[in-house]
Amino acid sequence: MERYDLAIVGSGPAGLSAALNAKIRNKKFIIFGSKDLSNKIMKAPKINNYLGFYGMNGAEIKEKFAEHIDKMGIQITEERVNNIYAMGDYFTLMVNDKMYEATAVILATGMEYTKPLKGELELLGKGVGYCATCDAPLYKGKTVSIVGYNKEAEEEANYVSELAGKVYYIPMYKDEYEVRDNIEVVNKKPLEIVGDNKVSSLKLDGLDLETDGVFVLKDSISPGQLVPGLEIVDGHINVDREMKSNIPGCFAAGDCVGKPYQYIKSAGEGNIAALSAVRYIDILKNK
Repeated sequence: MERYDLAIVGSGPAGLSAALNAKIRNKKFIIFGSKDLSNKIMKAPKINNYLGFYGMNGAEIKEKFAEHIDKMGIQITEERVNNIYAMGDYFTLMVNDKMYEATAVILATGMEYTKPLKGELELLGKGVGYCATCDAPLYKGKTVSIVGYNKEAEEEANYVSELAGKVYYIPMYKDEYEVRDNIEVVNKKPLEIVGDNKVSSLKLDGLDLETDGVFVLKDSISPGQLVPGLEIVDGHINVDREMKSNIPGCFAAGDCVGKPYQYIKSAGEGNIAALSAVRYIDILKNK
């Protein structure tokens, strides 16, 4: 399997800044994110505290960011990272139905992930999953419920329906959905995933669904769920001044490490995280 020097998760100011510095330092890296770069940036009406970008709105700054990374030859991989596992001197990233390896990781996930459902964390790996295409074969002939937070979840639901005996799809967005006829769409709010040692049902507003498994397909998940063993303090990744987390080789930057939630602060931390990661990678290579 191809191994990258560095994997960056997130395409906001912190992730992009990290990618720029990885490029300048000639590291082999991959950055996961969105073509829109950051929903937070796109929604900003006016920004006056980012040096050199006076009076611009978020969409205009987004275009400047996009132009910069394009000039640097940086491409964003538009795939959702479901899990990251520390393997000693490298990391394995589970991305839908693929795996990637990297010597170091920078988390720049922001703070726009969805609050977990009641029972979600307790039953994670016991019938709750974040990648339907990865785990669908485990539910051949069984009943599966899919809570989809974006249009991309529909594709995973369609795939699961080829294997599972019954599929419920619970859309959490306002766009029209397009799923196969053998999928039952349930337009009710999910409240709780129920089970003792494994999932037994999904409790919705006014309805209980008996189910063998629940896939929660979000735009992003919290760092503590993403990286097992990652130290979280007051809802943020705990890092030092070099953006190091408690896991060797895992760095973090931007909103996910704490306030203030500002673009210029995130970009600076992305710079530090990249430089720290480069030092870590070089030390390992020279052992």
